[in-house]
Amino acid sequence: MLRMSETNKIYFIGIGGIGMSAIARYMLSQGKEVYGYDKTETALTKKLVDEGMKIHYTDDVNLVPDGIGLVVYTPAIPDGHTELNYFRDNGYDVIKRAEMLGRLSQVKKTIAIAGTHGKTSTSATTSHLLKHGKEDISAFIGGIMSNYESNYLQGSSDWIVVEADEYDRSFLHLSPDIIAIMSMDADHLDIYGDFDEMIEGFEAFIMKIKQDGTLILKEEMLAILSGRVIEVLADKNVDVILFGIDTETEVSVANVSVKEGKFFFDYESERGTISGLQSNLAGRHNIENSAMAITIASILGLDGEVIKDGLQSFKGIKRRFEIIYEDEKVTYIDDYAHHPTELRSAIGAAKELFPDKKITGIFQPHLFSRTRDFVEGFAEALDMLDEVLLMDIYPAREKPIEGVTSKIIFDKMSIENKSLVTKASLMDNLNDNELEVLMTLGAGDIDVFVSKIKELLTGKK
Repeated sequence: MLRMSETNKIYFIGIGGIGMSAIARYMLSQGKEVYGYDKTETALTKKLVDEGMKIHYTDDVNLVPDGIGLVVYTPAIPDGHTELNYFRDNGYDVIKRAEMLGRLSQVKKTIAIAGTHGKTSTSATTSHLLKHGKEDISAFIGGIMSNYESNYLQGSSDWIVVEADEYDRSFLHLSPDIIAIMSMDADHLDIYGDFDEMIEGFEAFIMKIKQDGTLILKEEMLAILSGRVIEVLADKNVDVILFGIDTETEVSVANVSVKEGKFFFDYESERGTISGLQSNLAGRHNIENSAMAITIASILGLDGEVIKDGLQSFKGIKRRFEIIYEDEKVTYIDDYAHHPTELRSAIGAAKELFPDKKITGIFQPHLFSRTRDFVEGFAEALDMLDEVLLMDIYPAREKPIEGVTSKIIFDKMSIENKSLVTKASLMDNLNDNELEVLMTLGAGDIDVFVSKIKELLTGKK
């Protein structure tokens, strides 16, 4: 197989994806010529072109340059894609995005952050703390970090931070030195079949950890793991660190409070206590994410005061409880939440920050299979809102499933103030609405409405 060091021209199929673009940026920083295809031009692909990459938007092998040495593709690309099959049929070195990260993890010291929720926020927080503490890591993040306006950080140290994606079992390509697991809730059952098989996937990932590595996870997760995993961890001399909020574990968070729209907490560990930490990320789930990041930063030797200052300076990630607009009457928040657990976390954070205000949520379900598998959970989470505008399902990679529409969630919701809306009717509905706190929620293309909603609210003022 061709090694990356021997390859000058690299081609990305689906280059505009958030994970793909981070790797493309890394390869460009290594002096490679980067080319790619994506289905549509976006703000992100325009930035990639500005940075020096060459991208086209038509699936046409005639647009592929000569001399390509390595082809990287995302699993979201359909099997019938002309360019992908051309590369496969003609003997090119063709690998998935996850395999590329796997190659990097074999030659770099790797911090891999996993979990069905919390990967992006924890990876970004960890990366920022380490950068702030002068640990010059490289990082591949599944979201745009507000401090850097990028999903990739370039560094010169031996350490890299990566998101370990459970989808399509991608994380099994990694060989991490440090593994952090935020959550193992049922998800991606279209891939795994059932919850037990998903847990087996996480166990296989955990067993990829390097000798003398470190595993950090919530206390309750240890009970889920099989005896075989515990034996492997012992054989590899892995340091297992448990954490939680108000727990008797090696790492614990205490004294969580909300003051003037900010979350404060104390961090307690065997390495010492850091008091009065301030997080700019809303919600107790983000306190847990921050605790994980602080633990990793401590392992790499960062001082408590440096960590405290770094956390306070972290501005967050685009589409992760991102406050888009705020005036004396209305607050508008955009969030990527697309699983019932994520919805409960985001809505719960809003209720904690704005306890006396009406909270209106616009939710776009993501995937027919996820809607079918978690319809009860979606209904229960959305019932936490005061008002719900429910959009059609965003299909992403899937074909429709008979009988599965947004209405199956709608019919199970007990909240009275609810409406089914389309993309065509959404803005008119909002224009007639007396809003106090508005949330857009979902992982599909609901984000195309963010600027329109901001413009509407600005005009109303």
